[in-house]
Amino acid sequence: MSFRESEGVWAERLGSLRNTVRQHVIATQLDGHLDGVADVLDVGCGQGTQALRLATRGLTVTGVDLSENLLSQMRAGARAQGLNVEAICSDVAHLNEAVGGRRFDLVCAHGLLMYLDDAYEALDTLTRQTRPEGRVSFTVRNGDALAYRPAVRGDYSAALAAFGTTDYRNELGVNAQAHTRAQVMRWCEHLGLVIEAWYGVRVFTDGMSSDVQPSDVDITTCLAAEEQAGRRDPYRAFGSMLHFVASRQG
Repeated sequence: MSFRESEGVWAERLGSLRNTVRQHVIATQLDGHLDGVADVLDVGCGQGTQALRLATRGLTVTGVDLSENLLSQMRAGARAQGLNVEAICSDVAHLNEAVGGRRFDLVCAHGLLMYLDDAYEALDTLTRQTRPEGRVSFTVRNGDALAYRPAVRGDYSAALAAFGTTDYRNELGVNAQAHTRAQVMRWCEHLGLVIEAWYGVRVFTDGMSSDVQPSDVDITTCLAAEEQAGRRDPYRAFGSMLHFVASRQG
């Protein structure tokens, strides 16, 4: 199953605790890197959770996704909040053409690279859409900790199988690819990106079922704990995803 084929399941789980934590933590981590940012390109924006949050800060936001259905949801959300967010249907391969050759202060790809055949090539494309001294904010599935989720769920056979591989099947049943922090650091060095910071995403709640809702926990305390874990060693290294913010040099 491809990610696009699982779109209906994805939409049904948008309000789950796991997704709420993921979106909140990425947003709060990114907040510390918005100085000097006026315009943003959000690639793989989906229904626009991050794009709309950035637009509420007064930033000019362009969202790109392959799904017209999800882009329609983002447009509806923008109208409801009185926001002006541009929505473009495109894939990464045709990104420059889709945005008319524009460059941006900040280019985001949160939850995209793990579904692509060549994550490095995609990051190269994202970097090319970034202005010199601009920033790229992106996430990868944490290839250093693939055994962590099944282990905390008590599925030790799956945990053992996860060691030594970066292939995985996500909660939607989609086959995807994880990447290690060492890999990402090499990518950034080759592309002229300087990592400003890296974070863990969904450290304590990743083992929970997708059926768990925010109302099932003390959500305020939960989010505060996840924020701290995503910034601190050794906890951040166990995040389901790793979030990198890097600046383009030259």
